[in-house]
Amino acid sequence: MSLQVTIQKQLGSFLLDVDFEAENEVTCLLGASGCGKSMTLKCIAGIEKPDAGHIELDGRVLFDSETGINLPPQKRQVGYLFQNYALFPNMTVRQNILCGLSREKDRSVKEQRLADMLRLMQLNGLENHKPHQLSGGQQQRVALARILVSDPQVLLLDEPFSALDGHLRDALKIELRDLLERYGHEVLMVTHDRTEAYNMSSRIAVMHEGRLLTVQPTKALFADPGSVPAAVLTGCKNIAGARKLDAHTVDVPQWGVQLEVAQEVKDDLKAVGIRAHYFNPNAARNRFPVSYVEEMEEPFETIIQFRYIGQDPDSPPIWWRLAKDRRPGQFPGELGIAPANVLLLYE
Repeated sequence: MSLQVTIQKQLGSFLLDVDFEAENEVTCLLGASGCGKSMTLKCIAGIEKPDAGHIELDGRVLFDSETGINLPPQKRQVGYLFQNYALFPNMTVRQNILCGLSREKDRSVKEQRLADMLRLMQLNGLENHKPHQLSGGQQQRVALARILVSDPQVLLLDEPFSALDGHLRDALKIELRDLLERYGHEVLMVTHDRTEAYNMSSRIAVMHEGRLLTVQPTKALFADPGSVPAAVLTGCKNIAGARKLDAHTVDVPQWGVQLEVAQEVKDDLKAVGIRAHYFNPNAARNRFPVSYVEEMEEPFETIIQFRYIGQDPDSPPIWWRLAKDRRPGQFPGELGIAPANVLLLYE
């Protein structure tokens, strides 16, 4: 299956303008709240209408502004999971799932698909329960069963873990990831949580104020986000403006240092980023004197904040994150960073 999306829609102060293609994989739309992620899903599902553009699923046009095509949601073969699951509160699990087969007239086919879905979602024995009698995870599985029972060609998940507490969220990530692998069609998932995006997707599309900045394989994006918004969204804590000095050296005025970098520097460099885990007191390159500021203890890690000697006093301190058992007894006088771990950011 192949999904092609090229749409524009005015959203208040900014224009939603996305152009991407996805095929038989889990693609995550990662961005801050209000950047247009959920609206993109709603346009694909037919819940909202774009101002202009083209949406095509496996060669079938769902929307085209030039020809006037705009298929209604029920004809798009698209499954949409809302943030709150949107289960019917007065219906049982069985009745909720059967709503996904409202167009199927053969009763025996309905019963077989229902039985298959109850088994797949591990809901046997809960057929006569209503939503308020279910846990958050069970509600999510019922909502997914109602969608998947109709065999949609693409599955759209809008913040699928937002209604769950932390412990349940972690457990269901594994369950849902396994389920999506068996599903075998294209999946688009919206989230603002970088950990969810990393755990669940094979590709990530980074959105910022209505624009699609980049679409990359998940691990490649975290290794080289390429822009300031993408670096922030993937968890980079240390970002500062920078300028090119030569092909492999950059000047970072805010930090008062010049850094050697592994990648060739382009002329339009905007900033550099350094992930908090990458500082090393034993690194021989990009090694500079530092001064301790303060630290914060987490359950399994320690965050140490420091400044380079000569750093702009009005700039925020730099984060160094390390496992508790690696925390040095005495704060080092110098820290280094490998050139390959300096991120070059261009937008």
